[in-house]
Amino acid sequence: MISNKKNLIDKSKWLRKEIFEMVIGVNQGHIASALSQCEIVISLFYGSILNYKENEPDFKDRDKLIISKGHSAMGIYPILSDIGYFSKDELKKFGTPEGILRIYGDKSIPGIDSTSGSLAQAPGIACGFGYIAKLENKNTKSFIVLSDGEHYEGSLWESAMFASHHKLDNLIFIVDRNKQIILGKDDDLLSLEPLDEKWKSFGWNCHVVNGHSYDELLSALNTSLIGNGKPTVIIANTTKGKGVSYMEDVTRWHNTMPNKEEIEIARKDLEKNCIEI
Repeated sequence: MISNKKNLIDKSKWLRKEIFEMVIGVNQGHIASALSQCEIVISLFYGSILNYKENEPDFKDRDKLIISKGHSAMGIYPILSDIGYFSKDELKKFGTPEGILRIYGDKSIPGIDSTSGSLAQAPGIACGFGYIAKLENKNTKSFIVLSDGEHYEGSLWESAMFASHHKLDNLIFIVDRNKQIILGKDDDLLSLEPLDEKWKSFGWNCHVVNGHSYDELLSALNTSLIGNGKPTVIIANTTKGKGVSYMEDVTRWHNTMPNKEEIEIARKDLEKNCIEI
């Protein structure tokens, strides 16, 4: 756990560099989508939010975390390695037959609580985790990182109704709100606004924050840990491709790989800290 904000910001720089080098090593993956969620997942793991034990992925009272947008699940692989769930050598074998780390999140990987990839299947799984925890009187929480695009899926809103009806205040959904899907910006394609009002209408607590601000993220996350009989969603406004100048808020980088020149530009960008203290 890290309590000092400067150290959290240093983790942001570290994680972005790890993600970038891991993905370009096999020339496949979704760099920009993983970069937008960095402060979210760092807050969870290093901000004293998630209950887990280092080196013990099978700890029975560990909180659940699903990266529902499965194409960016690889964005937590460096963290899972850092907390001792598997060897750092596995990061070098990412996406290869020799390694355990898949391009998309897979339940066979220590610390990955659900296979993901098909958008909006994970919210229902999280509801199951939360419902069982209530039945068994466990104090565990279930967290999900969602994408914009999943809000176009009916299964997400079915899960939202279920969670509200059953008062699953042990569920915390975090929307990586970079305002883009694979086809372009959602405001141009099919607007989701007012997204906060939609969630509130389903009976959820809702917080809207800057998804690159540790102060705002941790404040909302800590509030969400206090059960009030309602599930919580945190809409974290982010920038897709955060930290790489030419990727930021540019749709084509959803799953495009950089060329040699662009790789070197990105490496220089990632030596800087894109998050302010």
